[in-house]
Amino acid sequence: MFKKILIANRGEIALRIQRACRELGVKAVMVYSEADRDAKYVRLAEEAVCIGPAASSLSYLNMPAIISAAEVTDAEAIHPGYGFLSENADFAERVEKSGFQFIGPTPESIRIMGDKVSAKQAMIRAGVPCVPGSEGELPDDPAHIRRIAKSVGYPVIIKAAGGGGGRGMRVVHTEAALINAVAMTRAEAGAAFGNPAVYMEKFLQNPRHIEIQILADKHKNAVYLGERDCSMQRRHQKILEEAPAPGISRKLIERIGDRCVAACKKINYRGVGTFEFLYEDGEFYFIEMNTRVQVEHPITEMVTGIDIVKTQIMVAAGEKLPFTQRQITINGHAIECRINAEDPYKFTPSPGRVTTWHAPGGPGVRVDTHIYTNYFVPPNYDSMIGKIIVHGDTREQAMARMRTALLETAVEGIHTNIPLHRELMVDAKFMAGGTNIHYLEHWLEQHKR
Repeated sequence: MFKKILIANRGEIALRIQRACRELGVKAVMVYSEADRDAKYVRLAEEAVCIGPAASSLSYLNMPAIISAAEVTDAEAIHPGYGFLSENADFAERVEKSGFQFIGPTPESIRIMGDKVSAKQAMIRAGVPCVPGSEGELPDDPAHIRRIAKSVGYPVIIKAAGGGGGRGMRVVHTEAALINAVAMTRAEAGAAFGNPAVYMEKFLQNPRHIEIQILADKHKNAVYLGERDCSMQRRHQKILEEAPAPGISRKLIERIGDRCVAACKKINYRGVGTFEFLYEDGEFYFIEMNTRVQVEHPITEMVTGIDIVKTQIMVAAGEKLPFTQRQITINGHAIECRINAEDPYKFTPSPGRVTTWHAPGGPGVRVDTHIYTNYFVPPNYDSMIGKIIVHGDTREQAMARMRTALLETAVEGIHTNIPLHRELMVDAKFMAGGTNIHYLEHWLEQHKR
């Protein structure tokens, strides 16, 4: 096991990794920007290093500053958390060339899965079902592009090969709009991701977003930890998640989970990862793989009893997975609500000082957050300030516990999206289970404030 790990992130995930390190008896070095000087995890740190000003480009995305911090503190490994540099293959490569262990997949795996075209080709080779579409990057010839679209069938969606986070996508319903949509998406992709390559897929009308959590070690062992339903989204950004996915048979989950494990072994994957699928009419279609720990990992921890972050650190240190697939069971139901510092209906960011913070409690309730009373939410980063996670024996009990937890939670001084979550928890369609990825957008249209 490592003696010291540098945590190259901020917010609730930095605190989450710090806690995992403490449980493992590993010293944690926290890095922080000037805007995060008063963060809880910095105050609790045994060692902390300021790596730059508030702008993430000068701090949390500053590779030389992070590697220098690891060098001066004698850290052995670097944990990237999620976001920022967590899926940057160049960073992973620089970390390992500098003599540190990157707590994540190999740079090669990140590159393959980070490019949506190569990821899809790798999954097809591994037998994982994919959305029908172009076999690779779209060609320049307009006539060829039209032929591909015709064979796939309208509507189609044009996607950036290097995209992610819901950006770099455009739905096309007619042939007349096709070539212009491809050109616009290419231009956006080049500007946003430095990679103008785009590809085409069949646009599924009413899918759900289902993901499979996997863990793999360096000894060719891999397991899946069940599934999560992340269909409640706004502009392709997840709002709340649950595990397991309501209304999908365990046999179907087992079949797709086994394929994900086989794919991990085929590409020599190591660490944690998540296979993301669209699910429609009883079929799974692979869309991408996230090569890092997910924001929503706690719901999987709640239903499996497995600490994903600790296991991630252990396998990075060379240890074998401490369990087999047969030993993994899904118990009960878990729900996570992402708490954002924003207007609950207009979604405008609401940075500022938290004048009151009261966390919920009770059986089956977990809160992952770095905020406290008098904490200042900086305007420089993502608006998420925490997560409320509940677990129950049944989905109904989990929903009841979440309703209670949301009522107990008090945040003053800033706006949060808690009022939105309270409404969703009593929404008849959500309570019935199985809403698709477009449901929340339609719901917000109908409930305009």
